[in-house]
Amino acid sequence: MTSVWKPEVVWSRPEEERAGTPLIVLFHGYMSHERDLIGLAPMLPPEFTLASVRAPHAIGPSFAWFGLASDLSYSTPEAVGAAADVVAWLDTVKDQFTSVTLLGFSMGMAMATSVARHRPAEIAAVVGLSGFAVEGENDFFDDDAVASAGLPLFWGRGDADPVITEAKIDFTNRWANAKTKLTKMKYANLAHSINPTEMGHVCEFLRQTVPLVAVEA
Repeated sequence: MTSVWKPEVVWSRPEEERAGTPLIVLFHGYMSHERDLIGLAPMLPPEFTLASVRAPHAIGPSFAWFGLASDLSYSTPEAVGAAADVVAWLDTVKDQFTSVTLLGFSMGMAMATSVARHRPAEIAAVVGLSGFAVEGENDFFDDDAVASAGLPLFWGRGDADPVITEAKIDFTNRWANAKTKLTKMKYANLAHSINPTEMGHVCEFLRQTVPLVAVEA
């Protein structure tokens, strides 16, 4: 029997307050950690419970979801394997929540979109920030099901981002336009980062897309 991956997770609310809320799973970028994106909590709708997950591969004091070369090349099977571990972990926690949304920054967007491409019917929405989608043929992705589900995807990036290559942007653009219900935003003078204007647009997208349950006082 294969054991389920048990990642380090930072939650935005205690366990006894999570049931019946919508969930956002946060995927950090390359050489970061689970305490990074949880800092977005004040800029996201308070109805959500946030779960910020640590990637499995240690790089010094930081972590990565899969190996990444300086030109952003990577192993598709390795990326898919990491996404499969996330799916298995999600199966252990998702039932207490009213919905599951995925948000990823940089390499974390590759993870968020990969998980959604495996089980699109179970994902309410995906938010990708300054990132890319995984290329390569494999049996894990079901892009026809993604298209049939009309998966809502918010993709935001800066026009001054020096990290994500044009090849990665081109593939992600073609895939997202063909297979998702895409909201695409590009921000002037934004590098490989996130700004308050973008997070305002993310909140608007989430409120329009994901049914929210009011949090009791």
